[in-house]
Amino acid sequence: AIGLQNMPEGLAVALPLLRENYSRRKALGYATATGLVEPLGGLLGVVIVSASQSILPWGLAFAAGAMLFIVIDEMIPESHRKGFAREATFGLIGGFVLMMLLDCLFT
Repeated sequence: AIGLQNMPEGLAVALPLLRENYSRRKALGYATATGLVEPLGGLLGVVIVSASQSILPWGLAFAAGAMLFIVIDEMIPESHRKGFAREATFGLIGGFVLMMLLDCLFT
């Protein structure tokens, strides 16, 4: 899921850089660098949780809460601006269904 999410995130970084006349190589480099933070953070999380398994439920709850906060506080209101509320809602539902299917099919 994180890998799938990194692709559009990388495009969101690279395309504005291309529009600002950065070279393709620099835009790709910056987009890649922003995506590398997540696996490094994930490795740090694995090390920390492996050292203390008792905090695993708390860490997962914190991560889920942070993701929900971002979606509810920033993404949903932004996606409903300019008269595209219905399309944004169906996109959110479709994305959720896709993630659930991927989760169920590959676990």
